[in-house]
Amino acid sequence: MLLPRLYPILDAGCFPNANAMFAAAEELAAAGCTLLQYRNKSGSARRMLDEARELRARRGAGVKLIMNDRADLCLAAGFDGLHVGQDDLLPESARRIIGPVRWLGVSTHNPEQLAEADKTSADYLAIGPVFATTSKANPDPVVGLEGVRRARELTRKPLVAIGGITRANACSVIEAGADAVAVISDLLPDPRKSAEEFLKILR
Repeated sequence: MLLPRLYPILDAGCFPNANAMFAAAEELAAAGCTLLQYRNKSGSARRMLDEARELRARRGAGVKLIMNDRADLCLAAGFDGLHVGQDDLLPESARRIIGPVRWLGVSTHNPEQLAEADKTSADYLAIGPVFATTSKANPDPVVGLEGVRRARELTRKPLVAIGGITRANACSVIEAGADAVAVISDLLPDPRKSAEEFLKILR
């Protein structure tokens, strides 16, 4: 699998309403983003499914959609993949639900978790938070660029770095060994312009 350099995450909690999130998704697709993750930590399953289906209806051609946490909603919404964290379904349980074709990503926060996830059928692994982040209530300890380098040594799977990544530090993260950077906050102001700048930087 080939991960795009920029991996935007649409966190429902970062938008004033669903329409603002849908508009951001359209702007990101227009900028050239080819992968979007939908994350909603507080919505009901019904609301999440409604939003996920609307995102699918509005996505541009060639944009893959990844569901955060929920294997059932990934299937119900017809998404292209699933991303699970350390407190969610085990990767192999998730794989049994979503099948062999959809992408599966796993979040890790230290070398032990990454080495464990590397043994699974996950298509890509995420490591972070690389820098201090404001998008999680109780973030794991910062791993820094050294954590990315260490993760790169431990896996041949595509590696996504996440946590506090901005246009100012994205290149250093790629240079440390990440294949892609996952971004939430630094795409919120003017999503299209922000994404275009990221894509230019990450070429």
